[in-house]
Amino acid sequence: MTTPTNLQKGDTVAILATARKNVDNNLKPAIDLLHSWGLEVVIGKTIGLDNNQLAGTDEQRAADFQQQLDNPNIKAIWCVKGGYGTVRIIDLLDFTKFKQHPKWIVGFSDITVLHNHLNTMGFKTIHGVMPITVPRATKEAIETLRLSLFGNKLEYEITTAPMNKIGKASGELVGGNLSILYSLLGSPSAIDCRDKILFIEDLDEYLYHIDRMMMNLKRNGCLESIKGIVVGSMTKMKDNDIPWGKNAVQIIEDITKNYTIPIIYNFPAGHIQDNRALILGSTVSMEVTPTKSALIFIK
Repeated sequence: MTTPTNLQKGDTVAILATARKNVDNNLKPAIDLLHSWGLEVVIGKTIGLDNNQLAGTDEQRAADFQQQLDNPNIKAIWCVKGGYGTVRIIDLLDFTKFKQHPKWIVGFSDITVLHNHLNTMGFKTIHGVMPITVPRATKEAIETLRLSLFGNKLEYEITTAPMNKIGKASGELVGGNLSILYSLLGSPSAIDCRDKILFIEDLDEYLYHIDRMMMNLKRNGCLESIKGIVVGSMTKMKDNDIPWGKNAVQIIEDITKNYTIPIIYNFPAGHIQDNRALILGSTVSMEVTPTKSALIFIK
């Protein structure tokens, strides 16, 4: 996997939209944060555009992303928010110049489209805080984003949750938002699970949808071929009038019960304030013991 060039003070970061529009356009906290790190900021043309739910037309969003992708002075692209819409532009993008001069692509949620597409091409990306989430993000979440961008090593150690599965594993970290992973299966941007550590998280889904998506991963052979699972936040899950009978974690537990792989639950990443950065495409080691769970980024 290719690691984009780490940021240095004086480098420029572009903030733009690949999916939903940014309604309030209050980017000052994110801009101030980048300035505090010694970075310059360019605001993309999609910020402020309004095309129903989206930040401009597909062509406008693709053109903005392409411009920043090809600009050698832009060292990282920070997607302003998720929602839905990135998949509508992914096939309009030309990554020729990016392959020659890779740069960090940063975001989460709907940005999982970019994470997985670039991962299949052999490039690392950063799953982490986005500009609109800066005001409510924890100090730890923001600091891990800074460490990731500037090339510092990430190491996480958290208290083991009761439902965790004990064990050790190492491999390339892949994944992101479960709904997006599910939607990409069968496409050129589909996740490659073979010998990988799979990270998943989700927001605002019906519980039976979680079951359906996990069953799809299972039937596609993904769960058969991975070495471990890191489960982030399953936030604001919904149920029907007739209950499904299990919460999101219990659904994942049930579908993975026959696999002898380590599993970390309640990892601090996803649609929560404490959304710690993950460098997708990195080789990581994970160890789950009765008292602690560790995720260490090796290379």
